[in-house]
Amino acid sequence: MQKLRTATVRACSPTDCAAEILEAVPAAIRFIRGQIRRHRGSELSVPQFRTLAFIHSRPGTSLSAVADWLGLSLPATSRLVTGLVRKKFLSRRIPPGNRRVVALYISARGDRTVSAARRATIMGLAAVVAPLGEGEREALRSALSVLRRELDRVAASDCAHRHPDAAAGKS
Repeated sequence: MQKLRTATVRACSPTDCAAEILEAVPAAIRFIRGQIRRHRGSELSVPQFRTLAFIHSRPGTSLSAVADWLGLSLPATSRLVTGLVRKKFLSRRIPPGNRRVVALYISARGDRTVSAARRATIMGLAAVVAPLGEGEREALRSALSVLRRELDRVAASDCAHRHPDAAAGKS
């Protein structure tokens, strides 16, 4: 009879974990981008679709926030948004009480486009994780949830340090 070997579980250091994230996330992003490209609609460029997706998740956002997120200048972002408004994917609204700001909202057409691409991408990712066991899928979902929570916490902390008046509720 053969003796069972004691399994050795190597501790995962924060650096080991960070290195694995650094390797896995770009591969996931490449896959997701490929899925989105296939399902975004032929009349939209990738930057236009990214703009729609950003505004879809942040209704009422400003042109400056979109420009920061895209890494474009305000004039370039303004041209991009104007094209999306012209194609009826977005609308611009002036919020009551602050006529200096223009808030951006996704239209019904833009929402249908983003939602369809998102659904197709989810189905593509589901096919990738389908061969995993139920325990592996739950571990992956749980780990990603924890990672997202921690990254959101760090981002909120960074934002509070950069904009202390906004964090304190001051205008």
